[in-house]
Amino acid sequence: MRDEAAPDTEAEPGTQPSRTTVTLPLAAARTLHLAAQGLLAPPRRKATQDDVLAAIRRMAQLQIDTIHVVSRSPYFVLFSRIGAYDTRWLDAHLAEGRLFEYWSHEACFVPIEDYGLLRHRMLDPSGMGWKYAAEWHAKHRREIDALLERIRANGPVRSADFAREKDESGEKGSGWWNWKPEKRHLEVLFATGALMVAERQNFQRVYDVTERVLPNWNDARDLPARADAERALLLRTCQALGVIRTDWAADYYRLPRRPYTEALHALADAGELVPVRVEDWKHDAFVHCDFAPLIDDAASGALASTATTLLSPFDPVVWERKRATALFGFDYAIECYLPAHKRKYGYFVLPILSRGKLIGRADAKAHRAQAVFELRSLHLEPGVRVSGRLVSDLRRALQRCANWHGTPELRIGEAPPGLADALLAES
Repeated sequence: MRDEAAPDTEAEPGTQPSRTTVTLPLAAARTLHLAAQGLLAPPRRKATQDDVLAAIRRMAQLQIDTIHVVSRSPYFVLFSRIGAYDTRWLDAHLAEGRLFEYWSHEACFVPIEDYGLLRHRMLDPSGMGWKYAAEWHAKHRREIDALLERIRANGPVRSADFAREKDESGEKGSGWWNWKPEKRHLEVLFATGALMVAERQNFQRVYDVTERVLPNWNDARDLPARADAERALLLRTCQALGVIRTDWAADYYRLPRRPYTEALHALADAGELVPVRVEDWKHDAFVHCDFAPLIDDAASGALASTATTLLSPFDPVVWERKRATALFGFDYAIECYLPAHKRKYGYFVLPILSRGKLIGRADAKAHRAQAVFELRSLHLEPGVRVSGRLVSDLRRALQRCANWHGTPELRIGEAPPGLADALLAES
């Protein structure tokens, strides 16, 4: 068991002195995290299609969600990092095989080079909970196998290609519990890796057999050992987060819930991570080696985030509530799945990132037909001072977001006194 509460200043005879463990201010940990996530500075040039793929590789995965009161989450997460871009570029990367979809954090786009790291889940999906309907698979194996053969023989399908049967009341129903049987069959085949998402059409999945989508893959030849795959996923997590605590290790890829202290120290011993202390944290912490050159500047404040942007509710920066609280002092919960009377801030609340801090949240809606970007409410965090710089940063960020959505007119409802007028005033 390692004890690095204090740096070693004197080594036993015949041993190597250990490296002094750097203690970082919390602001430096935030800076390293945002550097890893591609949110350190605003984009300096117009985005290209390659920037879309580079941003996903930096994050390691891009969570998918279909709610589009603003824009669908995967498109919005990319906008936060690379600025205005053509959303068709994401669709093209999937259709052209540079990305694949699978259950990594949740349903995500993942770089195709990481397919093998998630393949073990497909081969043994028993630990995936509701994401793999084992009982349904056992009960309907004959129909599921027949559907697979139909796709193999006749080509790709969408769930929409199958008619939904009406229930006893004559209604078609809604919600995942009322999925038509073929949709459930497709999801079983997707979970087990027999089918992949070949492309999306109007954001609907198009399923095809894996051997056509990924013809060069061979389990016998290409599948890494399970332990090697898990180590690689843990290292991907560290790289995507920049700075990591032992209690954060499992969430990013939904790894098994168990202690990862020894595994992270082993990565540090191998030179992949740098052990650090972060002020007021009791847990062991590490910085990925890619960001080790930034540690001193982050600690001194010479390196700091200058970006101001809105984030998706499903952005990696906020998708783990405990991590967002520890890093930013920002307690964030997604409220769109709650009944209206239980919401504190609104339906689709976008965290506001500004210069290394999460300074507020906005309940937003894009009214495309009216070309209006509405902030139903805008809340600042306690202690955030409304300065001229904050107003200027936030005005530019809101207008860029509104313009990208094709809704250039900003409207602001509930807001702190004077802030709405200041944001809407001519710059």
